[in-house]
Amino acid sequence: MTDRYASFVQSAAGRALVKRLGLPDPPRLRRHQPGDPLLPAPALVGAATGGRLAEPVGKILTAAGVELADPAATTTAAARFGALVYDATGITDSTGLRQLYDFFHPHARSLVPSGRVVVLGTPPAECDSPREATAQRALEGLTRSIGKEFGRGVTAQLVYVTRDGDAGTLTSLDATLRFLLSGRSAYVSGQVIRVGTGPATAPADWDRPLDGQVVLVTGAARGIGAALARVLARDGAQVVALDVPAAGDALAAVANEIGGTAVQLDLTAPDAPTRLADHLAGRHGRVDVVVHNAGITRDKTLGRMDADRWDQVIDVNLSSQERINDVLLERELIPAGGRLVSVSSIAGIAGNRGQTNYATSKAGVIGLVDSLAPVLRERGISLNAVAPGFIETRLTARIPLVVREAGRRMNSMAQGGLPVDVAETIGWLAWPASAALTGNVVRVCGQSLLGA
Repeated sequence: MTDRYASFVQSAAGRALVKRLGLPDPPRLRRHQPGDPLLPAPALVGAATGGRLAEPVGKILTAAGVELADPAATTTAAARFGALVYDATGITDSTGLRQLYDFFHPHARSLVPSGRVVVLGTPPAECDSPREATAQRALEGLTRSIGKEFGRGVTAQLVYVTRDGDAGTLTSLDATLRFLLSGRSAYVSGQVIRVGTGPATAPADWDRPLDGQVVLVTGAARGIGAALARVLARDGAQVVALDVPAAGDALAAVANEIGGTAVQLDLTAPDAPTRLADHLAGRHGRVDVVVHNAGITRDKTLGRMDADRWDQVIDVNLSSQERINDVLLERELIPAGGRLVSVSSIAGIAGNRGQTNYATSKAGVIGLVDSLAPVLRERGISLNAVAPGFIETRLTARIPLVVREAGRRMNSMAQGGLPVDVAETIGWLAWPASAALTGNVVRVCGQSLLGA
């Protein structure tokens, strides 16, 4: 669906009108294209006194082909950076927060359009004192405010990195920086991401980070699911695309396009988990990544909603995920190092009028991540979720004009996201290099003003 307002804003007449009237100004976002460098300009890396991550981050960025800016040249007015990366792990009390101002204030206007800000911290729960935990928690306010202030498509994220790291920690930090600095994260901003430990492995080729991986995608026939299947296949995965029999033709088209396989299956059928497990075991012997994308809406206000609308949404969006997980895990078809990614929604965080059933199911998905991720971690399996905001699909095209425009503009990017934005985020969480990320819920909402 075309956002005609955003297209108009890019014209000369539109630019003049936006400036004169103070209207929302959707920037042109930098999105990933194969072969693109991570950044279009050098990165400036800074650190608080005593920071523990600046050195490894510098090595990660250099190995990824990122040019590191010479700090001596940053005082010039003409200096322009693709990213500002700051190691705040050395801040141990509130007085140390001044170091954030000293780093970001001189460079607040030095980022190129669609530049990136990444702040690295220590999880407050791992801090040595209440004062240190207080200071580290304060970083969330900094990054979320920067995401709303800097504009021009600039994104800002906070990455908490465990103190008790292993080799997997650095590998997943590498994967996370590659995602956050690149065009893959165009519609992700204001997020808090936690990197722990786990069996993360770096790919032989970062342009194909899923090479050799078997990935199941449910709801793959259209919209976000179809975009996801394409992104995962582009990244080297062997994709098993699943959808209901009624979507068989569209599903087959997607599977044929990407060289994957199609499975027609109604996930609410009593024997669906067993039939799916039998297919994966017989055809592939395992499944490295399971992406629970299938979902439906049956909108009505709660007072006008019949029981069938409630039951259908809960069953498809939440209960089917639980049943499939149970069977795949019981039969040990997901190996150590496997990843599960569930699709939640901003509605599951902020709620939405006329969607009590949908919001309940999507909040339940977040509950699934919170409760099951620690259990699966003991088996070397990660579980994360993404929570899309307003994404331009055939479903959002049906929303009344005024509501649709509000959904597009009420975020830091002043525009709706694209299905590929959700797909790129899920793709990053699906990489073997991201296996030390677990228990995260990452919003793909352009930093929505609601629930963000």
